[in-house]
Amino acid sequence: MRQVVLDTETTGLEPAQGHRIIEIGCVELNNRKKTENNFHQYLNPERDVEDGAYDVHGLSKEFLAGKPLFKDVAAGFISFIRDAELIIHNAPFDVAFINAELEQLGQEWGRLEDYCKVIDTLKIAKDLHPGQKNSLDALCTRYGIDNSQRDVHGALLDAQILLDVYLAMTGGQTALSLEDEPHPGQAGAYTTADLNRQNLNLIILEPSAEESADHEKFLDTLEKGSGTQSIWRSLEGKH
Repeated sequence: MRQVVLDTETTGLEPAQGHRIIEIGCVELNNRKKTENNFHQYLNPERDVEDGAYDVHGLSKEFLAGKPLFKDVAAGFISFIRDAELIIHNAPFDVAFINAELEQLGQEWGRLEDYCKVIDTLKIAKDLHPGQKNSLDALCTRYGIDNSQRDVHGALLDAQILLDVYLAMTGGQTALSLEDEPHPGQAGAYTTADLNRQNLNLIILEPSAEESADHEKFLDTLEKGSGTQSIWRSLEGKH
């Protein structure tokens, strides 16, 4: 399963007011493992950057003046995300900007949703943590993810951080690749041992109906976000 974690930076908050994308950052997941395959591009918006937006990302009109236009990178961008599951935090914001850029290129380009499925991690976070702060920084704190380099927002850096947040929220693997997994004999390698179960006096506490319902709701959210069956349900009936 190929997934792409995406973030953008923009000149302002409203594409309907003519604001444009100035940075796109994408990182790839294959079978829930991070790869080295990224897409990163600064863009010339051909307009001013609002002061409030500049305070967030620090990208000035002068810095962006020599960068390519969106139309120059659109084909490469679409090729990168095509047929992937796109993971975005507060997806409606980024999707609206990308669709506005595609619309300027012509009707034949269609919409982002024509190329890939979109998953909104903000919605996942709100389902998991109702009534709590669910910004990217808040989720980093909640899941113990290092965001110390995030002095200002940057599309590629934020996509890399969101990747770790998404895997943590959905209970997944954060290793860079298969080669990062420990091999037998290495420090940190997984080992198994026989357990003597004789004379064990185990206390089994059954969950209440409310606790069981909450657990099932969590598993539903987990599986919806990951696109795979959770390990809990895969083990049901085996013991």
